[in-house]
Amino acid sequence: MSPLLQLRRRQRNRLLIGIFIAIIIIIICTHLFSQQSSSSSPVDYQSHDLHYAVPTVRAISIINASTKVTITTTITMTDPVITTKSTTAASPNFPEVRRPIEKRRFTKLAWLFENCFPNTLDTTVDFDVKAASEKHPDTYVITGDIDAMWLRDSSAQVNPYLPLIRNDPKLRQLIEGVLLRQCMFVQRDPYANAHYKDTSRTSEWKQMDLTEMRPGVHERKWELDSLCYVLRLMHSYWKEVDHDLTFFRENEQTFKTTIRIILQTMKEQQRFNGSGPYTYQRQGHPTDPRGRHSKPNGLIHTFFRPSDDLQLYPYLIPSQFFAHHTLNLLLELVKKLEWTADFNNDILSLTSVLHDILFNDKMTNNSETSITVSHTKYGFIYSYETDGLGHTNLMDDSNIPSLLSLPYLCPNDIPKNHSIYQNTRKFVLSTDNPWFFKGAALEGNGGPHVGPSMAWPLAIIMRGLTTNDDEEIRSCIKMLQKSHANTGFMHESIDVNNPRHFTRSWFAWANSLFGEFIWKIYREKPHLLN
Repeated sequence: MSPLLQLRRRQRNRLLIGIFIAIIIIIICTHLFSQQSSSSSPVDYQSHDLHYAVPTVRAISIINASTKVTITTTITMTDPVITTKSTTAASPNFPEVRRPIEKRRFTKLAWLFENCFPNTLDTTVDFDVKAASEKHPDTYVITGDIDAMWLRDSSAQVNPYLPLIRNDPKLRQLIEGVLLRQCMFVQRDPYANAHYKDTSRTSEWKQMDLTEMRPGVHERKWELDSLCYVLRLMHSYWKEVDHDLTFFRENEQTFKTTIRIILQTMKEQQRFNGSGPYTYQRQGHPTDPRGRHSKPNGLIHTFFRPSDDLQLYPYLIPSQFFAHHTLNLLLELVKKLEWTADFNNDILSLTSVLHDILFNDKMTNNSETSITVSHTKYGFIYSYETDGLGHTNLMDDSNIPSLLSLPYLCPNDIPKNHSIYQNTRKFVLSTDNPWFFKGAALEGNGGPHVGPSMAWPLAIIMRGLTTNDDEEIRSCIKMLQKSHANTGFMHESIDVNNPRHFTRSWFAWANSLFGEFIWKIYREKPHLLN
């Protein structure tokens, strides 16, 4: 098949997915946000600084392994017709794909949803049509302005689309392609957090990082949550296709190999038998390439937080809870697949030890444990990090998993009304948390990745997703409406005193999570959107 025909097939496939997403957006926007936003002040869309993107209708960027192909999509909200044409490669900043605010017919919140919800599909997906036609779908999902695929980000980016796949075979194939691509990456290197599709690409970190940089690895930071997100996506996909096991059976060897590697990696990093094969150092950090010292106790030793920053102590508590939860999801899946002979013992061994530490009986007796601290103001709260030697780090970071996110990521283990979680939440959303910032415009959690006074929309969204309080949800919506700096999209971080100062204009995870948040409110508390 000629390159031109292949391009046209990719365009047609993208068109079908785009039409379905457009219809969903139209339904929500039409029924919820039909009133005009007459009170909006005029915006100068041509004046912008280094981090400012002009929200005009333009390109969807599809990043291929060796070349960049850009497709233009125009969506008219009053008439769901989508036109496509090929154009040139996208700039490093955000591809401008949605209508400017002065041309919208709905409220500002609807405009934000219209932009953000389909953002991953609009700008970050490379779907191999030929591979899909051969019943081996392959989907490469970049984060946005960084042309690499993170296991964590890619899972979170496609998560809001999962409820749509029952009625959309093409979208279902796209998600299947994400799963198979993630399996490929785990098999390439389970300790790497980010990968390239093209194995001939050389990472800019290869000359700086003292670690085993295998072909196709963008960055080799050992983060437990990366593997947990893969397990979560496996189970979520299975649940959303009415527990159909066909896809797993058709790719049995791929999934069995991937699961075996994930379990082996987790067991290695419990460190009962040495420190395992992973070592890492960048510019002398950490001091010991084997990682910070800890006492093996059954928790899983890691180097990096989900922000990609080095941990202070090697047991990151939110990730331990996430591991416990996703391992239980995996156990449910392998039982249905009748793969228990292969994996049952390893899963139960991991979950049993994690459960004993994370849900220690002492907690019910108001006694401190290795993961909790008695705070003078908030009572018993979870530590963010520990080392098994009595040291704890009391803080929370904006990236997910976080302490704030526990009921969202681990609903079976930590419900919203869990007493220690509620105490921890009060601490996390206060200035006693060194990475909580409150300014003239908004407030929220940040982290050392960007620094002081910079709150992350991810954390504001997560605050809204983990509360039942209507006023708190309204407050989060209002802050998010202030946070986009007139671009119509969420960003990595924003200045709590000046939202026009932000980092990363093209950060698809935040856009996907915002769309998920608004859709959840629409389904459960639609009165909050009026």
